[in-house]
Amino acid sequence: MDADVCISGGGPAGVMLGLLLARQGVEVVVVEKHADFFRDFRGDTVHPSTLNLIDALGLRSRFDAIPHDPLPRLDAVINGIRLHAIDLSSLPRPNDFLTLMPQWDLLALLAEAGAEHPSFRLRMGVEAAGVLHERGRVAGIRTTDGEDMRAALTVAADGRDSTVRRALGLTPRSYGVPIDVLWFRLPRPTEPLPDTLLWANENGLLVTIPRPGYLQCGLLIPKSGFARVQADGLEAFRRRITTITPRLAGPVTELASLDDVKLLSVQVDRLEHWWRPGALCIGDAAHAMSPVFGVGINYAIQDAVAAAQRVGPALRDRFARDHAVDRACAAVQRRRELPTAAMQRLQRGVHGAIATGALARVVDNPPTRGQRAALRSILPALLPLAARMIGYGFRPERIR
Repeated sequence: MDADVCISGGGPAGVMLGLLLARQGVEVVVVEKHADFFRDFRGDTVHPSTLNLIDALGLRSRFDAIPHDPLPRLDAVINGIRLHAIDLSSLPRPNDFLTLMPQWDLLALLAEAGAEHPSFRLRMGVEAAGVLHERGRVAGIRTTDGEDMRAALTVAADGRDSTVRRALGLTPRSYGVPIDVLWFRLPRPTEPLPDTLLWANENGLLVTIPRPGYLQCGLLIPKSGFARVQADGLEAFRRRITTITPRLAGPVTELASLDDVKLLSVQVDRLEHWWRPGALCIGDAAHAMSPVFGVGINYAIQDAVAAAQRVGPALRDRFARDHAVDRACAAVQRRRELPTAAMQRLQRGVHGAIATGALARVVDNPPTRGQRAALRSILPALLPLAARMIGYGFRPERIR
């Protein structure tokens, strides 16, 4: 064997799993098709559940040395009414906030921690082309360069378009999503603007993620509607942003071209079977998450923790290793399938509210008497529940 475990994909799930297995003395190799981590990721949120894991790994001082933006609260502006929609300060300290950190910095931190263990290998610029089979089991991967890497367990952590998953003959069930997202950057307004995640009215819905020096913006559009946006042109796009968020009337003039607007095709899917004898899928390879609540990275990392804590001990069974590994893979799916399905169901509910315009009708301007009463009584009661759901997800994992 070239390794006990071969992981295809150097994203959050793959690198975290490699680190956790190496801490147990497992021989692990992670292959990543890109030559470095420095790419424009759209998901940069690190939630309290992941911060708790960073603390458990003893990496907090290194994490805090990397520039990042803690956000304990985020507002939503609906029909001009500002709502304090997300407040994580009710969560246990010290991780009572989410933070924005470039994903390449988070991956570099985890990879450096993994490299401190002699059983951890990270091979950049190496891409899986398929899987190897031996005695009816998956026995490793074959790279695009024709190299064979044999392993007792092969892990697909190579994203929603996973090559390894396809080679395993696994096809996820896709859940219809009525929206896509157009991503672009705008400078921050010259006048101070409270940290605001969402702007919504009858003209549309805009996400604004505050980052150092600029706003990462996401305009929600109907599925496959980007061609219409391109046909309407840049000025129409600018007007649409301004009608949703008047405070961005100045910054949106800095958007020079629709070439600076990137399409994120939103999809939600999940495998019925996450494993085959000798192979396991985790992260986006097992379940593509919607951008709603920004939990994709954190759910991928939760998968990695669950896998490490079950696969590591199974690999030490020298008498029935293959059987123990397969049982561990089945246990990972049992552990992570329900919380994943619950979050996806919640995301799909939000998609429906967006598509029908119900989200933009949550509160009128001015609010009705009933809406005012709800904002005073119901919303404060829901905030702690929302904080736990967004901050931890369903069934957060802990490192033992």
